Amino acid sequence: MVKKRHENPPLAQNKKASHDYAIIDTVEAGIVLTGTEIKSVRARRINLKDGFAQVHNGEVWLMNVHISPYEQGNQFNHDPLRNRKLLLHKKQIADLGKMTSDKGITLVPLKVYIKSGFAKVLLGVGKGKKDYDKRESIKRKDQERQIQRTLKNYG
Repeated sequence: MVKKRHENPPLAQNKKASHDYAIIDTVEAGIVLTGTEIKSVRARRINLKDGFAQVHNGEVWLMNVHISPYEQGNQFNHDPLRNRKLLLHKKQIADLGKMTSDKGITLVPLKVYIKSGFAKVLLGVGKGKKDYDKRESIKRKDQERQIQRTLKNYG
């Protein structure tokens, strides 16, 4: 009997990141969240659309990610757009700092998921695409979709 590998289903995905950036590398990081924030994340009330990460003073910060206030949070609720610290090893932070020092390279959150009870974010090291690269990607996806349709009809 073959054991299935349990994949962590994403609570939030940044689908626009693969359209706007050519993802060079990915790294998994933990997120420092408050009590009401983790409850909102588990309820899938998180938006990664305009989010990015930056390296400051040997720490990586997740910025511009919207986590909606928890409905039952009363006065203990959090600021939806506050900057959140990411948990990485020093060597990983140094490597990310070197990569992002190049022009046009940025850290983009690709997805957020729960792993062993902890919230994790998959960061992508991305290089911004030009308009003609984006059009090429769209054309390639359309061609693959058309091929799959024809194979499905004749197969």
